[in-house]
Formats: sequence, C-alpha cells, structure tokens
Amino acid sequence: MIFVFWLIDRPQTAALREEVRPAHRAYLAKIADRMAFAGPLTSDDGLTTVGSLLAIDFPSRAEAQAWIQAEPFTMAGVYEKPIIHAFENKWPQKSGFPPA
Repeated sequence: MIFVFWLIDRPQTAALREEVRPAHRAYLAKIADRMAFAGPLTSDDGLTTVGSLLAIDFPSRAEAQAWIQAEPFTMAGVYEKPIIHAFENKWPQKSGFPPA
C-alpha cells in the first residue's frame, strides 16, 4: 500500500536540513524501487524548503511508521510531527512525472 508522508520542517532548521541531506538521500535510495514520488515542499517562491512530501509503498502502516522514525531528518529533529496517510492513486499522472 502507498503511504504519503506530509513532513513540515521545524522553524530554523534550514542549516540542519542541509547538513543531514546526504544521509537523508542515502536512506531514500535504499527504497528507491518502492518510491512513487518524493521531494521538497517549498514556499511560493519555489526556493525556500518548508518540508517534504513522500509517497512510498510499504506492506503496512507499522512498517511505514518505523521507516519514518529511523529517517535521518526525523532523527536529527528537522521535521515536526510526521503525518502519514494511506493513499490510492486514482488519477494518471500527466505533469511532473518522471522528474526532469
């Protein structure tokens, strides 16, 4: 089942995000074959990162929750409380997929 992770950064964590990003990307790479999409949430200027949005296939909610708890941004304190929802895609992607 696909789970969507809505992850908003804590205030004043931009420098910490940059510091931890290599570990975050390496962690994501381990499950790249199960990822529907992933990327930063930005302010309207498109430049300022305010969080992340991830959609990843997991066998269960428990496994999705365990995965996000061990995620480097979570462990470093970049994210506020993660919000996780099961997701069913009912619309074929036409725009923005695959990444440019």
